[in-house]
Amino acid sequence: MGIKEHVIKSCRYLLLPVVRFVLRHGVTIAEFEELTKDAYVQVARQDYGIDGRPTNNARVAMLTGLSRREVARVRDRLLEGGLLADDSQGNRISQILTGWHVDTEFTDENGQPKVLPATGPKGSLPSLLKRYAGDLPHGAIRKEMQQRALIEEQADGSFRVMKRDYVFSDLEPESVNRLGVALHDHASTLEHNLNEDRLAVPRFEAIADNASIKPSTYKAFHKLVETRGLSFLEEMDGWLSENEIETSMDSHARTVRLGVGVYLIYDESEQGSVL
Repeated sequence: MGIKEHVIKSCRYLLLPVVRFVLRHGVTIAEFEELTKDAYVQVARQDYGIDGRPTNNARVAMLTGLSRREVARVRDRLLEGGLLADDSQGNRISQILTGWHVDTEFTDENGQPKVLPATGPKGSLPSLLKRYAGDLPHGAIRKEMQQRALIEEQADGSFRVMKRDYVFSDLEPESVNRLGVALHDHASTLEHNLNEDRLAVPRFEAIADNASIKPSTYKAFHKLVETRGLSFLEEMDGWLSENEIETSMDSHARTVRLGVGVYLIYDESEQGSVL
């Protein structure tokens, strides 16, 4: 097996918790694909330019496998600061709920969503799903919406919509952002150490794990890591505070973000797929 095959296998394993997270919060494959295009174009432009200048579209296309037209589209989106509304596919369930509340075929004279019959060519749940669910299996979509309490089946078999919006999670945005930062930081350290072209010394990265541990020991280990890990991080935080410079005194001072992370490993479902 060549190094590229190992890279692909490693990335597939890396993506498992990422996909588990994004699926739980309603991110579709189309939306995730746009994110990967953003990342490919951004890295290709920043890391493969000449004399510090961004890589041109032709070279980005060659490196990434995207067409020049697609590279230009993604580049323009990145320069504008993020996803454009028209580029976001949105979640199909959100589209269904929106259609149910604004499409005149599925609303009454007061603009309120109707209770939809389970059958019928027009003004029914099947016709709503046909219009807004695309090629997704309608039975699975209906079941998913029932499980999430978005719709409710009535005694006569018709369906009432219960919510206007599909809220994927009540998580605080800061908690979600922290996941991205933590994964980015750890991956950046690993990528730095595996970069054959790096000029700097490797960054410290180490792990202590064992695949032959009884599940019953988890609580004790969790307590140990929590206690010792917090103590270690407090010591590191103290060192960082002592070495912090006051940027208000010198607005032109060059600074970097420096730190260290500690996390507990508990791998139960994926033990058989370790690389």
